[in-house]
Amino acid sequence: MNNGFGFSFSFNGNDDDDNNDKNNPFGGGLGDMLNQFGQMLSGMGSTMNSPDGQGPVNYALAERIARQQIHISRRITDSDVTAVNDAVRLAELWLDKSTILPASGNKVEVWNEENWLENTLPTWKRMVTPVAENMNAAQMESLPEEAREMVGPMIGMMNQMSGMNFGMQLGNALGDLADQTLTGTDFGLPIAPAGITALLPKNLGKISHGLGFAQHELLVYLAAQESARQRLFHHAPWLIERLVSSAEEYASGLVIDTSHIEEKMREMNLESGDPSAIQDAMHQLQEMDLSPNISSSNLGAVTRLETLLALIEGWVEYVVTEALSEMLPSTAAMNEAWKHRRETGGSAEKAFSSVVGIEFDAPKVAAAVELWRRVTVAVGAERRDQVWDHPDFLPTAEDLDNSAEFIDGLLDDALGNDFDPIAEITALEEQLAEQARQTEDAEDSSDDSDSGNGSVEGSDEGPDEDPEAKSN
Repeated sequence: MNNGFGFSFSFNGNDDDDNNDKNNPFGGGLGDMLNQFGQMLSGMGSTMNSPDGQGPVNYALAERIARQQIHISRRITDSDVTAVNDAVRLAELWLDKSTILPASGNKVEVWNEENWLENTLPTWKRMVTPVAENMNAAQMESLPEEAREMVGPMIGMMNQMSGMNFGMQLGNALGDLADQTLTGTDFGLPIAPAGITALLPKNLGKISHGLGFAQHELLVYLAAQESARQRLFHHAPWLIERLVSSAEEYASGLVIDTSHIEEKMREMNLESGDPSAIQDAMHQLQEMDLSPNISSSNLGAVTRLETLLALIEGWVEYVVTEALSEMLPSTAAMNEAWKHRRETGGSAEKAFSSVVGIEFDAPKVAAAVELWRRVTVAVGAERRDQVWDHPDFLPTAEDLDNSAEFIDGLLDDALGNDFDPIAEITALEEQLAEQARQTEDAEDSSDDSDSGNGSVEGSDEGPDEDPEAKSN
């Protein structure tokens, strides 16, 4: 089985034997597939009628399928709780040396797969719902007008079937993620409830075999990563909204293109009446990929997602490496294992693709690590972490490829030794407001002048008329 870090190994424990086929949502064979499909149908009535069974995604069905994939959640022991709490305390102590961002003060929790599903599902719903809604709308818009009129009476049934389809896909994806996720904000995605620092030691235990690291070292490394992310999200709460709103913006611009399918259909000789030609055409249909091309007109949202995730994970990797390197000589090797995990499935883009349905390139985490390293060398850790005070101060996608200009700007600020990012933003806003007031005053003056000129020109009195003559 492939674990979260991307390494393959055999399990010896009994509690994992039932999960060996989790990568296949329906198990190992046709019998298993039909069995699960029958179970799904048996509960269809209850899931369709529940509140979570309505709307663009049948979340009741999604949760049911995810729980079936999880099957048995490993029991959390007192020793798990003690180990996680000790690891987080140690990690927070070491992180104080590498970042000025204070500890989040979060409640530390130990989760198993079922806990992860229950606690993260609300955030997944928020990101999945707009995608499903706009996907349904885009599908209807892609139909010819005649077809839209024909399906009009069946739109309710079609929406229910679409909701079930989304629910099945989401349930399979969440069940798979529950088996490999390691923290509450794995892959850089803030999907855990606010104020919670969560680790899944049972999932970590599965990957510790065969890596060559002591399990307690892996646990401290994982705790340091999660604690660093929570410091960042606590210091810059707008990060969470920026990530979610980027997903929503992407969804609002979804476009479905079926022109390539229509073109291939036109090329087939289906109206000739020739049996051999029709047979050839049917064979081509079986071989043909009839999937529509799905894209978004809001490509900027995808770029923001890639850049934000890269900056977050790059910063986390850099400060964790700085904090742990002297204490844990295996830190560099664990960084490589984590990098391999991102490249082989345990990554933000894979999670977004399988759960939310958003396709984007792998974030440039290595480039972001190098950027934060160069920034630290140039202006120090304090000025580096002040960049997170406001979204306008963050590096752009272009800065990841060429950080010189961004660093030069930080150096110019550092020379004054009085850099206050929030004051700078306030001053800029006041300047813009003053410019707006001046423009408004100028427009008012112009309107008054025009009004005055109009009254003279429109008067019955001539400009040289004698007032006395008028009185007489």
